[in-house]
Amino acid sequence: MDFDIDIDGWPAEVEWDALTVRAHAALCGVEPALGNPRLTASVLFTSDADVHALNKEWRGKDKPTNVLSFGYGDVPELLGDLVFCGPVVAEEARAQGKPPLHHWAHLTTHGLLHLSGYDHELSSDAEIMEAEEIAILATLGIP
Repeated sequence: MDFDIDIDGWPAEVEWDALTVRAHAALCGVEPALGNPRLTASVLFTSDADVHALNKEWRGKDKPTNVLSFGYGDVPELLGDLVFCGPVVAEEARAQGKPPLHHWAHLTTHGLLHLSGYDHELSSDAEIMEAEEIAILATLGIP
């Protein structure tokens, strides 16, 4: 799996290469389709304002958020786009008392699961997705 990354907004304290290698390895164990070496995901790190605008336009939510996922179900080689808001992720990690790498790993996993077809709109789907996140993060040694 390849990642096309706009690195401008990536926080220096989190090593992207280490995070993606670990997340990919864990996800391939749970979601075998992600093991396809032809898959590509695009990753953008951007500002509160940009994520706010995207969240409002595509989800009807008038606020910034931590990560947005845009899947390409009709293009088999393209898994989709992940859009991260570094300031929101950093503030959440601080507020929740989590190491930044752990929170980034969680949100990367969360976004990639969305691109793999998981959802959390219904509580029953949320339970399934959360169980997958917990299992994946456990393989990375992240509580």
